Amino acid sequence: MEHFGVFSVGDMFPYLGWIDELTGLKRRMRKTSSEMHRFLDEVVEEHLTSKKEGSQSDKKDLVDVLLEFEKDPTLGVEFTRENLRAVILDIFVAGTDTTYSTLEWAMAELANHPVAMKKVQEEVQKVIGNTTKVNESDTSKMDYFNCVIKETLRMHPAVVLSLPRVSTSSSVIEGYQIPDKTRVIVNLWAICRDPEVWDKPNEFIPERFMNNPIDFRGKDFEFIPFGAGRRGCPGLTFGLVSVEAILANLLYWFDWELNGGATKIDMTEAFGLAVYLEQPLRLVPKAHLF
Repeated sequence: MEHFGVFSVGDMFPYLGWIDELTGLKRRMRKTSSEMHRFLDEVVEEHLTSKKEGSQSDKKDLVDVLLEFEKDPTLGVEFTRENLRAVILDIFVAGTDTTYSTLEWAMAELANHPVAMKKVQEEVQKVIGNTTKVNESDTSKMDYFNCVIKETLRMHPAVVLSLPRVSTSSSVIEGYQIPDKTRVIVNLWAICRDPEVWDKPNEFIPERFMNNPIDFRGKDFEFIPFGAGRRGCPGLTFGLVSVEAILANLLYWFDWELNGGATKIDMTEAFGLAVYLEQPLRLVPKAHLF
C-alpha cells in the first residue's frame, strides 16, 4: 500500500518515466506485484483444495462465488483465472485500506468528541436492542449514526485526489484556460472543506447533516469524497456497507477511552493509497454493560 502513495514521475510526466527506473520505484512495484500474485494464487488454491477434500463450510465467501463464475457456461462472457485474480486484487487494494482509514478517522473523531460518541452509541444500542447482530436494515434507521459517517467522509475522504480525467475540449473555468486533452485531477479533500460551502469546515459537526438531503454518491458536487461520474469509486456500496457494519458493532459492544491517560488524539495526517492518522489510533475498549 505504501507504493501507491509514492509520487511517480512517470504518472505525471510520461516522457520522464525512466526516472522511476532510476529511483527503483518500478523495480519495487514489480517485486510487490509478483508477491501479490503469488499470495492470490495461494488463496485460490486453498479454496480449491478445501472443495476437493469436502472440508468447506456451507457458507460461501467471495472467492467461492468467483470460482463458480469461472465454470459457469451461462455467464455469457469468459471469466478466466486472471480475471478472478484481478477482481480479488481490486477489492483487496481498493476496499480494505480505504475502509480501514475511514473507520480509524471515525473512531478518532468520536473519541475527541465524547458528546457525539455518547449520542451515537445510545442511538445504535436503541436501534439494535437485544438482537446482538447488526443488519444492513438497522443502519438505515440510525439517523445520527449516518450523520457521523457523512461528517467523517467530509473531513477525511479516503483519497485526497480523484482519478485523473482528460478534458475532451478546450474550455474556460473561473477564468482559467483548460486546453483540449489536459489531464485533470480533482482535489476531493479541498472541495469537502470549502468554507464557501461548509460552515466551520474544519470542525467535526455531524449535526450539519441532520435533515440535510446532501449525499456523497456523486450528485452533490460540494460533497464528493468518492469522486463522481464514470470515474467515481466503483466500490462505493461495498465499502460503505463494510464501514457501517464494523462501526455499528464497535459502538454497540464497547465503550471507548483514550489510551494512557491522553486527553486528545493527534489528528495529523499521513498519506499513502489512503489518508491515515500519522500516529496509529490507540483506544481502550471496555465491554458495554447492558
